[in-house]
Amino acid sequence: MFNFNHSALSLRQILNIDNMLIEFTVGNFLSFNQKKTLSFEAKGISELKDNVAKCSNYKLLRSAVIYGANSSGKSNLIRALDRMRDVVLMSVKLNDSDELDYSPFLLNTESENMPTFFEIAFINEEQKFRYGFEYNARQIMNEWLFVGKSEKPLFIRTMNGIGVADKFEEGKGKEPATNNNRLFLSLVAQLGGAASKKIIEWFKNYNVLSGLDHKDYYGFTTQMFHNKLEGFEKSLSLFQTLKLGFKDVKADESEFNPLNIPKDMPMNLKLKLIKEFAGKTQVTLKTIHNKYDRNGNPVDSVSFEKDRNESEGTNKIIDLSGPIFDTLSLGKLLIIDELEAKLHPLITTHIVNLFNHPETNQKGAQLLFATHDTNLLNNNLFRRDQIWFTEKDDFEQTDLYSLYNFNLPDGTKVRNDSNIEKNYIRGRYGAIPFITNIK
Repeated sequence: MFNFNHSALSLRQILNIDNMLIEFTVGNFLSFNQKKTLSFEAKGISELKDNVAKCSNYKLLRSAVIYGANSSGKSNLIRALDRMRDVVLMSVKLNDSDELDYSPFLLNTESENMPTFFEIAFINEEQKFRYGFEYNARQIMNEWLFVGKSEKPLFIRTMNGIGVADKFEEGKGKEPATNNNRLFLSLVAQLGGAASKKIIEWFKNYNVLSGLDHKDYYGFTTQMFHNKLEGFEKSLSLFQTLKLGFKDVKADESEFNPLNIPKDMPMNLKLKLIKEFAGKTQVTLKTIHNKYDRNGNPVDSVSFEKDRNESEGTNKIIDLSGPIFDTLSLGKLLIIDELEAKLHPLITTHIVNLFNHPETNQKGAQLLFATHDTNLLNNNLFRRDQIWFTEKDDFEQTDLYSLYNFNLPDGTKVRNDSNIEKNYIRGRYGAIPFITNIK
């Protein structure tokens, strides 16, 4: 499917990667009791070297996939990344008495009263940062920020106070103004701290999407086509490559029509929509199809309403194209739960390859997704350090581990020429459903 000439990449393009995720750690959140770390740091293995990008002297993976049985914790890991971002971005809006969004592990008498732990390490403008915090429903209990490969502290916050390093001058004098339920980083950024603002902005640099409900990002893609933003031409090229049946996508602007409201929508919601949008214009996407004569020659074109006339899978690809090419063009992080839902395995593979190959991913964009699609478990798509598993133990706690770190029963590591899909389905790596026979 791909035939890239990697030598065509200039040195400038290769060195233009300065913003990537290194690792994320979560503890005492939903099904995660003990701290578990997902790492994008590439191991010293030889396979699929194109799947690795060099970023500020770090070798980081362009993508990672998570497998596991239902209710094993795959979605909870994605929710943890989403929750950490929300706590960071919403902190500035909190009043003194507001509670924090706290969801501890509830199946242990000790953890239900302990703080949730979030920590993330990333490269921003070629500089490494490690930032994290611990909190409960009422307060931030610990918070820290380290910088550089040697991880020098910029500030450390405990229940006894906040210590600010001389190097973090923008935080000096701000300690007394920090409310118990607000992040110190957020306060410093709000008061004009340049470095703090950059870190806060980094958290706006990743998107967490559902692969099941793509309506959440339909509006983004619609605006991309309507305003011909960066990415719409690449989206059209993707649709043509995948041969989805239409030749073009057009954004159609028209006045809001109450007759287009779904008939099964509750009346109170219909009235609310009519009141809110009456007299306003709306933008919808339409797919353009060829019309053929009896000999199979195209003689005209017909426009279809995307949502009404195209399949669920086609609608998802169109809606997902906006976030995909926005991420690729700006070097962001895209996180998707159940990416494969409604998609053919070859289409899912094509999307993953857009991130894995340096020709289509020149800015170090990263993809993290959870899936049940074992067709993707092959040595031509993922390295062993890109494949992760979630599995619950006897105490309903989620464990998280990579295929690279997994030890087989005889104590050896998984070979790079193993039949990964076959071995996973057979249960050699764990993280599969345990189904009992009921008589």
